[in-house]
Amino acid sequence: MWKRASYGLGWFSLALAAAELLAPKKIAKALSSEGHEGLIRAFGAREAIAGVGLVTDQGHGLRVWNRVAGDAMDLTALHFARKRAPDNKNIWGAIAAVAVVTTLDICTAIGLDRRTGKSLPIGR
Repeated sequence: MWKRASYGLGWFSLALAAAELLAPKKIAKALSSEGHEGLIRAFGAREAIAGVGLVTDQGHGLRVWNRVAGDAMDLTALHFARKRAPDNKNIWGAIAAVAVVTTLDICTAIGLDRRTGKSLPIGR
């Protein structure tokens, strides 16, 4: 189950990467973040790397934990966008979407860690 979930997250990453790499101006405009297209492209590259890793080798929790770190970066960027444009409903929608995906990422990473008996080396 968890391998299948990580595989799906990999394809989700690849789809998101395509959007961020191919349409950063549209995304920036929707999020009131004009001038930050380079950051959006960088996030797209990060998503592409994560997606390829998960699609080619979906059994590793660490690959999904890397997505969680990326989610934290996304939420941080969206926080600053929200501060600039607090009434922009697209930003609030993006925050909600990232929060849901973060929850899926965390559950999948924990599930893979339990399945493989491996976990992050934090606190050891």
